[in-house]
Formats: sequence, structure tokens, C-alpha cells
Amino acid sequence: MIVDFNTQSTLEDWRVVDDVVMGGISDSQFFIDRAGHGNFTGSVSLENNGGFCSIRYNAPKMYIKDYSRFVIRLKGDGKRYQFRVKKRMFDRATYVKYFDTTGDWQTIEIKMEELYPSWRGQRLEGDNYDGRILGQLGFLIANYKAESFQLKIDKIYLE
Repeated sequence: MIVDFNTQSTLEDWRVVDDVVMGGISDSQFFIDRAGHGNFTGSVSLENNGGFCSIRYNAPKMYIKDYSRFVIRLKGDGKRYQFRVKKRMFDRATYVKYFDTTGDWQTIEIKMEELYPSWRGQRLEGDNYDGRILGQLGFLIANYKAESFQLKIDKIYLE
């Protein structure tokens, strides 16, 4: 188990990173709701060359070579999101995989080998995620349009 949100959960190792870091005006929040789920919500704006909202969990460095996939129980709003991992928090490359939500609770399975290297929205040359070390994970919404969003996260674990 990597994350299992409940009403007693703290978010001290999570942070919001929106396009304001590059002059945009998108705005998001991440909080624990009354039901004990992580709730990532906000509005993406395309103004000032913006267009994304994200959350990041700086996990204690984990050796995960005995696992082959991430499993995420979540409830989206029918929009497309990106799941993101890094081997080390300060690595340039982030390994990403898009997934679509249905508006209902669902379990998303992402094979580690499907996560490809990316930086600032551009696919990088190089191997896909090797699944040996995990230092950071997160979620991003950037669908090239202004939109409000809500993604509830129940748990994230490895299989």
C-alpha cells in the first residue's frame, strides 16, 4: 500500500503544482473530504499560456522491483487525467500514463512498463519506467481546454 486515505490522513507529503509556476492562472486544491478521500479539485485556465493543475506525493524512496503495476481506486468526473511517477524527486523525466474517468468509482491498473518518459508535456527518447525505484507520484490534468475538475482518490497500491 502506498496511500490509503481516510478521515485521519494528513497531506504533509503532498503538494499542489499548478501552471502558476510558469505564469498561468489555473488553480487547484487537494484536501481530505468528509468521507476520507483525497479530493483534487480546481479549474484549469489557458490564459497566460497556462493549462495544467497537478498534485505530487513525495514518497519515501521505495524499492518496488517485485511489483508490476500501480492500482488506483478513484472517482473522476468523466475527464482525462495523467498518472505520473518519478524514480527520484529531482529527476528531470517524469514517467506518465493517461487514463479516462467515468464519473463512477473505478479501479485503474497501470502497468509500470506502460509509463513513458516525459518532460513539460513532451515525450522523451528513452526507455519506459523500469519499476525499480519510486520517489514521487502524482496526478495531472491538462486537456488543452479551460475546465473545472474533480478527482477523488481512495487508495494507491502496488501489485
